[in-house]
Amino acid sequence: MTATVSSKLLDWYDGHARSLPWRARPGEAAPDPYRVWLSEVMLQQTTTAAVAPYFAKFTETWPTVEALAAAADEDVMAAWAGLGYYSRARNLVKAARAVAEMGGFPETEAELRKLPGLGEYIAAAVAAIAFGQRAVVVDANVERVVARLFAIRDPLPGARKAIRAAADGITPDERAGDFAQAMMDLGATICTARDAKCLLCPLMDECKGRAEGDPVALPVKAKKKAKPSRTGTAFWIQRGEGDTREVWLVKRPGKGMLGGMRALPDDGWSSRGDGSEDAPVPGAWKAAGVVRHGFTHFDLEMGVVIHAGENAKPVGEGEWWPVDRIEDAGLPTLFAKAARLVVADRE
Repeated sequence: MTATVSSKLLDWYDGHARSLPWRARPGEAAPDPYRVWLSEVMLQQTTTAAVAPYFAKFTETWPTVEALAAAADEDVMAAWAGLGYYSRARNLVKAARAVAEMGGFPETEAELRKLPGLGEYIAAAVAAIAFGQRAVVVDANVERVVARLFAIRDPLPGARKAIRAAADGITPDERAGDFAQAMMDLGATICTARDAKCLLCPLMDECKGRAEGDPVALPVKAKKKAKPSRTGTAFWIQRGEGDTREVWLVKRPGKGMLGGMRALPDDGWSSRGDGSEDAPVPGAWKAAGVVRHGFTHFDLEMGVVIHAGENAKPVGEGEWWPVDRIEDAGLPTLFAKAARLVVADRE
């Protein structure tokens, strides 16, 4: 089955490969490992459509890994704002600096695993796609294709060991990078989560899931646990009027949720009221509304309150940021929502 699957899939990929800004077309020289690595970090739990403009911005601003290594942390975090999972951005800078110090990316999966933020999947993807190494690359799309191809019915996450072993069994020694990308493309365009376009699939005749009649039921997923909810308050402190308006922004601690990002002051998401109890400055506060945001492990409902006084002097470190340039502050999505709420209310 190994040779049949790999040859059929690679033949299909040669004619149907997606055109993506970080990819080399089949038959072209391998892409720059910097672009492969950067794209794979961005694509973790994020769609291709969402990643594309961020990738373009990053590679325009920092065209090489050395340029990224020399960038200020806050500039990278600001450019990342909106992509979520901000630990990826922090590790991105750390890994870029490690690579720059080495003089280039290591070529083996084992050595790549030693870089900050490069787990099993990304290390395998870079090794296979950028350096032509045989490596078993299993992302969510590949996981789905393999589960259906071999009719692996154990529920996730327990099935991942069997899925990886099956993927290893069909990964060829040659063109492992193209094979990995072909599996990704098959899962993204043909063997999708909600549909299985079996009549268009190059592996139709080999697929046990199709033979058994219900490929879309695979992979079997364990029931999701309900996420807990939390509440909190964000504080909008402003000075000036009209075009000179400025809002007080703080830098969140380097570790923890949204670490290292610019943000509005908040109460640690422990409660929500009128803001007076945990406010960074005394005085009266006016409610502007509520924003909601889903994180990986909990949902947050955050009230936004506006300081009613003028020329407030917040305590602690922070910076005054022009309100008319708030979109350039690189606020994470949660606080960008809060800022838009206040700006709309005041306009």
